[in-house]
Amino acid sequence: MKSLYTAIRASILFMIVCGLLYPLLTTEVAQILFPFQAQGSLVEDNGKVKGSVLLAQAFTSPKLFHPRASAAEYDPTASAATNAAVASPDYIKSMKETVDAIKKENPSLQNKIPADLVTTSGSGFDPDLSPEAAKAQVPRIAKATGLSEQLLLSLIDKHTKGRQLGIFGEPRVNVFELNRDLLAQSK
Repeated sequence: MKSLYTAIRASILFMIVCGLLYPLLTTEVAQILFPFQAQGSLVEDNGKVKGSVLLAQAFTSPKLFHPRASAAEYDPTASAATNAAVASPDYIKSMKETVDAIKKENPSLQNKIPADLVTTSGSGFDPDLSPEAAKAQVPRIAKATGLSEQLLLSLIDKHTKGRQLGIFGEPRVNVFELNRDLLAQSK
């Protein structure tokens, strides 16, 4: 019986320390050291939240860069991949439809479509594109906005982030940040 009471006291102690004190402490430290990231990396305009740099959003205007497709329709409460087998008829049909839509929207691409323009990410919310996928959209955006292709390419270069620590991951462009800068240029 004594060991049962010891186990119960230890469980209560660890629940308090690990389930209450530690999360409160780490949350407070994060709020102090990294307030932007701890609040979800939210971007505001005039006190109104416009989005997060961590989540892809559905940009459909021909005047803006489009993100990767989302199997969850950009709903953060429904994060999911398609889980479709690459050889399944439904997946093949879906990819053909997506490729056709990309070609129609960006006629200059023809058969040189970067993979991340037609495939979804694992979570469905990847906020980044490869620089190649962003550059593939430049002719469409230049035509729709009247901005020069050179200006658009320089915006992409400005927002291109390299590999983490020089070796991890691939170069990437955050679509939300890129579109915010593009909208500022259009004004």
